[in-house]
Amino acid sequence: MGMIKEFKEFAVKGNAFDMAVGVIIGGAFGTIVTSIIDDLVMPIVAAIVGKPDFSSIFFAMGKGADQIPAGATLEAAREAAPDAAIFAYGNFITVAINFILLALVVFMLVKTLNNMKRKQAEAPEAPPAPSNEEVLLTEIRDLLKQK
Repeated sequence: MGMIKEFKEFAVKGNAFDMAVGVIIGGAFGTIVTSIIDDLVMPIVAAIVGKPDFSSIFFAMGKGADQIPAGATLEAAREAAPDAAIFAYGNFITVAINFILLALVVFMLVKTLNNMKRKQAEAPEAPPAPSNEEVLLTEIRDLLKQK
C-alpha cells in the first residue's frame, strides 16, 4: 500500500507532472517552430539563394565506387554500388543549415518575448485607489480647512 501512495504522489504532484506539461507544450511549440521554418523562412531563403538542399552531395570510396555514374543522385549511387562506402556529407550540410535557421528563429522568438516582458515590467503601475478610510479622512480634512 505504501508503494502505491508513493507512486501517486510522484505521478500527480511535483516534477513528473510539471515535466509532462513541459513535454506537451514543447511538442506543440516544436510544431509551431517547424511551421515557421518550413512555411515562412525557407521560401524566403529559397527565393534568395535557391533551395538549400545538399542531400545528394556525396563521394564513394572502396569496392564498387567506380560503378557509380557521374552526376548520380545519392539514391541512384546506393542502388548502382551497394557495396561501395558512400560518404553522404550533403545531408549533414542540409540538416546543419536547417538547425542554424531553426536556432535563429527560436532565438528571435525568445528575444521578442523577453523584450515584451521587460517592457511590461518597466511600465509603471497605476497608484492604488485610496481606501475608504483615506477618502473619508480627506473629506474631513477639506471640511476643516473650510472653517
